[in-house]
Amino acid sequence: MSKTLRGVRVIRLSVLTDETTSPERQRTAIDGAGDALGIDCADRDAVDLGVSASRTTPFERPELGVWLSKPEEFDALLCWRFDRLVRSMDDIHELSKWARDHRKMIIFAEGPGGRLVLDFRNPLDPMAQLMVTVFAFAAQMEAQAIRERVQGAQAAMRTMQLRWRGSRPPYGYEPKELESGGWTLTPDQDAVKVLERIITELHSGKTIAAIAVDLNQDKIASPRDHWALKNGRNTGGKTGGKPGLTRDRFGWTFDVIKRLLKAETLIGWKVSNGVPVRDSEGAPVMCTTDPILTRAEYDAVQALMPNQGARSPRRDTKALLLGVVHCTCGARMYLSEQTRNGKRSAIYKCAAHARGKRCEAPSHVRADWIETYVEDRFLNAVGGVRISVTRVIPGYDPQPEIDATAAEYESHMVSEGTQTNPVTRKIWEKRRNALDARITELLSRERIEPRTEITHTGRLYADEWRATDDVAARREMLAEAGTHVVVAKATGFRDRELDTSRVTFELAEPFFADSADELAGVIG
Repeated sequence: MSKTLRGVRVIRLSVLTDETTSPERQRTAIDGAGDALGIDCADRDAVDLGVSASRTTPFERPELGVWLSKPEEFDALLCWRFDRLVRSMDDIHELSKWARDHRKMIIFAEGPGGRLVLDFRNPLDPMAQLMVTVFAFAAQMEAQAIRERVQGAQAAMRTMQLRWRGSRPPYGYEPKELESGGWTLTPDQDAVKVLERIITELHSGKTIAAIAVDLNQDKIASPRDHWALKNGRNTGGKTGGKPGLTRDRFGWTFDVIKRLLKAETLIGWKVSNGVPVRDSEGAPVMCTTDPILTRAEYDAVQALMPNQGARSPRRDTKALLLGVVHCTCGARMYLSEQTRNGKRSAIYKCAAHARGKRCEAPSHVRADWIETYVEDRFLNAVGGVRISVTRVIPGYDPQPEIDATAAEYESHMVSEGTQTNPVTRKIWEKRRNALDARITELLSRERIEPRTEITHTGRLYADEWRATDDVAARREMLAEAGTHVVVAKATGFRDRELDTSRVTFELAEPFFADSADELAGVIG
């Protein structure tokens, strides 16, 4: 080896905090092997930190993959040990085929038999392929053994009260080291503030989709990005869609918020594969001593969930009456444009056909006419009413937990009779008895009814309406009052003003009754 070869240092870590396999240690060993073999690595490095060899092939790793795509720029790959490069026989097969095709060397600075040099520059020499296959088999068996040990430890830790097994915690919590060793979870105050905001807005009547829009507009980090920022990493990453597809940031969506609010981790329960983890007595295993929500608060949130739709509020439209004005066929009327005598004007028109429905008498009306009419009727009806804020004081209902535990019990009973020995039968019976006891205990708890408090703010609807020119804000006021407008098809031709006889204006009955009572009190 009289000629100086060009080498690439291959450095990899699965866990960034592992000092026994630190990048510095790997670099020192690699440079020692390179000097002994006359290989100069210069500044050619493929450093992949926090990357698992079991989950990524060499060609998929951020830095090593780039070097493998330009083989003309080096002659050899140098690694500290075999497992720093691969842990799969399939991966080493593909890599050795690549090395043979491109006439490369692969060198491992240390290992069970000392330094290992695999020279694929001679395609007729089978020894390199044989040796790499043997070592790949050993690496794969070691990876499997590690995986089984980790899974066993995690399964045992899963049933331990207050112990957190590691990895990313549920949103709203962060790991806290215990004095006795190990980790538990404690509230992450930054995330808790976001959750409190979401729940408060949900109680105020805002939809989940609207909440998601506001969080994104305020640039609040989503759960995934929040964890990345707390650990000093870049936001975004792989999307889980097409291979290689990434994004710079992950946003809030209807589904993200819905999953957060439905997760029993909010009340401190451990959850595995979407199912609460239970102890030998059937009680849920806790992951923290300080849950974010009480059971009553959690149930109050769940009571609001069924009525939440996935439709996002339109903030990009100037249609004041979107969702308010309807045709006599029941279909919504949407803002559009028409051209008559060379002039363009905005109109609301029946959109039944866009929904695949037939309207016998499709209506349309000039936008400025109907918007002015609705504004006048709305302010005349409720302009003098004070805006009120409704707050739900949560109660407690054991029924949701009874239902969840009963579902687990029913699922468990499906396997009755499949046990083939006294040991597994005893384990099965212990689980059955624990779930039965838990249901009995829950049935003994009393239901506490929630109550509603209505607080008047002192602001009038008329004042609030005139204080803003934001179409979305005014549209939300109309929606909160349950404003419903129906426009029939015009009977005349080329009307010069709105024919109010074809318009029906209504407010939601409870809201209208409350408004009438308050106005009567003011007048009296």
